[in-house]
Amino acid sequence: MSHPLYVAFIWHQHQPLYKSREAITNSAGQYRLPWVRLHGTKDYLDLILILEKYPKLHQTVNLVPSLMLQLEDYAEGVAFDPYLTLALTPEAQLTEPQKQYIIQHFFDGHYHTLIEPHPRYAQLYHQRQAEGYTWCLNNWTLQDYSDLLAWHNLAWIDPIFWHDPEIETWLKQGKNFTLADRQRIYSKQREIIRRIIPQHKQMQDAGQLEVTTTPYTHPILPLLADTNSGRVAVPQMALPQHRFQWEEDIPRHLRKAWDMYIERFNREPRGLWPSEQSVSPVILPYIAKEGFKWICSDEAVLGWSIQHFFHRDEAGNVYEPELLYRPYRLETPSGDLAIVFRDHRLSDLIGFTYGNMNPRHAASDLIGHLDAIARSLKSHQQNKGTSLEQPWLVTIALDGENCWEYYQKDGLPFLQALYEKLSNDEDIKLVTVSEFIEQFPPTATIPADRLHSGSWVDGNFTTWIGDPVKNRAWDLLTEARETLAKHPEATEENNPEAWEALYAAEGSDWFWWFGEGHSSNQDEMFDQLFREHLCALYHALNEPIPPKLKQPVEKREVTGDRAPQSFIHPIINGVGDEQDWDKAGRIEVGGARGTMHRSSSVQKIFYGLDHLNFYLRIDVKSGVKPGQDLANELHLLWYYPEIWMHNSPAPIAGLPDEAPLNYLFHHHLGINLLTESVWLQEAQENYQWHIRSSRADAVFNQCLEISVPWADLQIEPDYPLHIIGIFADHGEFRSYLPENKFITLRSP
Repeated sequence: MSHPLYVAFIWHQHQPLYKSREAITNSAGQYRLPWVRLHGTKDYLDLILILEKYPKLHQTVNLVPSLMLQLEDYAEGVAFDPYLTLALTPEAQLTEPQKQYIIQHFFDGHYHTLIEPHPRYAQLYHQRQAEGYTWCLNNWTLQDYSDLLAWHNLAWIDPIFWHDPEIETWLKQGKNFTLADRQRIYSKQREIIRRIIPQHKQMQDAGQLEVTTTPYTHPILPLLADTNSGRVAVPQMALPQHRFQWEEDIPRHLRKAWDMYIERFNREPRGLWPSEQSVSPVILPYIAKEGFKWICSDEAVLGWSIQHFFHRDEAGNVYEPELLYRPYRLETPSGDLAIVFRDHRLSDLIGFTYGNMNPRHAASDLIGHLDAIARSLKSHQQNKGTSLEQPWLVTIALDGENCWEYYQKDGLPFLQALYEKLSNDEDIKLVTVSEFIEQFPPTATIPADRLHSGSWVDGNFTTWIGDPVKNRAWDLLTEARETLAKHPEATEENNPEAWEALYAAEGSDWFWWFGEGHSSNQDEMFDQLFREHLCALYHALNEPIPPKLKQPVEKREVTGDRAPQSFIHPIINGVGDEQDWDKAGRIEVGGARGTMHRSSSVQKIFYGLDHLNFYLRIDVKSGVKPGQDLANELHLLWYYPEIWMHNSPAPIAGLPDEAPLNYLFHHHLGINLLTESVWLQEAQENYQWHIRSSRADAVFNQCLEISVPWADLQIEPDYPLHIIGIFADHGEFRSYLPENKFITLRSP
């Protein structure tokens, strides 16, 4: 029997609990941040409305219970956040602090997709960038504020709704918005949000969609069971002072998720998305006992579980497809579970890279990868025929909301191109996970005690524990949990406030933002919300609130150097847009001692990557010009530690004989800063350099921005690479950066 290649898309829809526990005790319904409302109008409904137009294609969507609760609050008109309150305030009544807040926060959103397409919104943004905050505060009219308040809400309404007569009128109007306009925009937001859960139910009932759920407030279940589980993947991990070990909270989160699902969908859920795809042996019996049939995790967890590292070719395709593209069975005392493991790279391509590509090219690229997987599977068959002899399942699972902010029209052109191609492709079939495992039950087994304890991030838990600040937060949570345990009279029935506060504080999101690794312009608010949840627990128990909960968990300090925090997708135009490089790595140069500090006007280096390119930005002092204040050439040299390959000395005259300048390098990209022309060389035997074609791009304007395609370098995924930049005049050495170290990262 021949089979198509089966593909399961799983979209994960989640937001933290932004509802203030202080507001709950006051019955004010106050939300600290607006992201449930804004993503509710931009990301949740349109994703499945687009899919509905392609009935042959089936998919899975995961709705986190805590997200559904917040959506329902907004739909009912009982949720208000600071952004919404300001939008509904008459502009003449705005105070100076409120105006300052608006100037600072009402451009939140990706500039190129949410602001730039709308002339009036872009005009206000450029005024703030060019003239500064103080100028805006002193010169903006009330109409400017009214228009900004309107546009921040309009820009977050998905383009699929732009044909709505009211929305179309507002978009054409463009400016001179009134309070009445802003009130109607808010009503339109509620109208869209009200449709989200019913539309999911309707499409699930029709058989095109499977809706799954997650533990109630998105906790890391293995860490609730035992924070020492962090040492399974990282044996030397620094742990919190006090061990959090509350396995009994696992069935509570699962039961609340189960009950909420049945109330809204009139059926039992089959699939569970473990928060952050975090799994461990100890949580499996609880999941099976509750009645769930399947779970999902990441390929790194599979690799650790079967002691196999997945290798990929230069295009990113795995060499061992028969191990990854299948469901596995997990035997537990409470029954069997199926588990699927996502293709990490394909998921990341959608999440972090395709938004920076032409939509049709991106869709074709994804299908090209699926075709390559099918060809690879066929080549592994005993009878190497033209069709697949076994049913294989490729799982693509990722965040279903945040990535679209970087796509043209919120991903509409990409998804339409992708779905059109897939609808006409007889060799690829999109299915829900339940459809596949019901028709093709897993035949391979992973012993439950062999399942690795880890998450979708590198197969470990270091994103949520191990950092000193994250550990401090765990200690605060442990102390609060122990306090609740000392009150056996406080049950979920007679003291729900205490338990709801606990569940909220056990969510994964607070630990994500604490410490190193991730940062946003709302870090202080996430810190505050975490502490508010804990304070509410003590308050509900009539216990004194520990003084330390009045102080931030993390003391925010402006630091110099940092590693990249996420993939970036900058537009290479020499402008150095702050949003483009917000998550990039950074190296301070101007304050360093040495050659660069004495003789160069370079101030900072920004660097990062996505699946397409390596990116570099070099900031210089205002007015600096190549050939005058700066050398006229920049030479980038790539060194690959611990990898055997041909290497050659840097082709620069007058190079000092000192490390790292006297290293041997494998790639050399030369950039003429006057003409912005580039040339690429690769080392060959006998210390020779050979010219290679290159599609690298370099623009020097307010700063120098460079993109180098990974295809130019032709290195395998996950290669460690070290880079230095050498400034030269006509090939003669002048200086280099960063001093005494490399720019270090790994290819994706």
